[in-house]
Amino acid sequence: METRIEMPRYMERFGALKIYDVQRVLELTGGVSSDHKRGLLGIVNVGRGEIEELESKMSIIVPVKNENPKILEGVLSGIPHEAFLIIVSNSERQVADNYRIEMDMIFQFHNLTGRPFVMVHQRDPAWSNALIEAGYPHLLGEDGLVRNGKGEGMVLGLLLAKAIGREYVGFVDSDNYIPGAVNEYVDIYATGFYMSNSPYTMVRIKWPYKTKFVGKRFYFRRRGRVSEVTNRFMNLLLARLTGFESDIIKTSNAGDHAMTMALAERIGYSGGFSIEPYELIYMLEEYAGLKKPRFEEVMKHAIEVYQVEPRNPHIHEERGDEHIPEMLKASLATIYYSRLADEELRRRIYEELVARRAVRPGEILPEPRRYPPIRGVEAKKIIDVMKDLSESFVMVE
Repeated sequence: METRIEMPRYMERFGALKIYDVQRVLELTGGVSSDHKRGLLGIVNVGRGEIEELESKMSIIVPVKNENPKILEGVLSGIPHEAFLIIVSNSERQVADNYRIEMDMIFQFHNLTGRPFVMVHQRDPAWSNALIEAGYPHLLGEDGLVRNGKGEGMVLGLLLAKAIGREYVGFVDSDNYIPGAVNEYVDIYATGFYMSNSPYTMVRIKWPYKTKFVGKRFYFRRRGRVSEVTNRFMNLLLARLTGFESDIIKTSNAGDHAMTMALAERIGYSGGFSIEPYELIYMLEEYAGLKKPRFEEVMKHAIEVYQVEPRNPHIHEERGDEHIPEMLKASLATIYYSRLADEELRRRIYEELVARRAVRPGEILPEPRRYPPIRGVEAKKIIDVMKDLSESFVMVE
């Protein structure tokens, strides 16, 4: 059986960075490899065997914060068995210890499925010794603990994935109600790596619909409230660089995305909600040919960024609108403070934030906290230290 997906029909290049326009999954299972349609122009067929082989070389990181254990269990059940699970939780531990509840559920899941996994709490004090020993203390705050924030948890997951040593690493959000959607996302990651000719590859999911239940039926919203705005300003940044308008970027806030570990080691990251757009900003700043990059070997290859639309809609728990201004502010700050942005673009970003009541007039927009690439970090030392000192770290192989 095969997955059938559109060939990339359009691409824009910025130095070593190639960004492909959105490709759609055509069939989740498109028949056997001998199917006569295999030769159709404009279609990529990827066999089940190739997908499973790539997934066996993949670690999947699941950042968690106070998620319903039933929903989290569904997410884990959707991750293909061949992939290695890494769960980084920043759940509350006061009153009810949500982390212990998550851990009990994951051990039960392991007992039933035999899945190997690593699980750890983001605020575990042992991280201080582990990160210093490994040579990456940047995530630590003044209190000696890893800072709160989604981005910080994702970087911890990357460091663990580096230590485990698999060739590819992906992220899936922990709030997805549909296990089949999670399964499709990871298959898409494998399909993107299969299509790529570069050791430096990123695959980003563009949700077809962000779905909510309204009244007696589902409402399928085509565009996310934050991503639509971030995409618009990201493309305005590209227009200022090239002199040509663009709408190539459609996945600025893609929490569900994956990379080759070779690329993951050679890009920078940022804290909180800004991490996904900052990955794109970093690649533009570093590899668009505007300066000598830190990792010159990347310039000998193209960085290939695939944007893929799955068939499954994304359905997650409705948490209200309180977090939207913070997400928007963090996302647009990555563009606002980019050295590629001019004063006119910064003015327009600030006016957008004021209009959407994300900042008050005259308020200083907080600058994103940036973290350097993890290349050169002695990540295996992290596991050794966490095994010795951590009370939250669990590794079952």
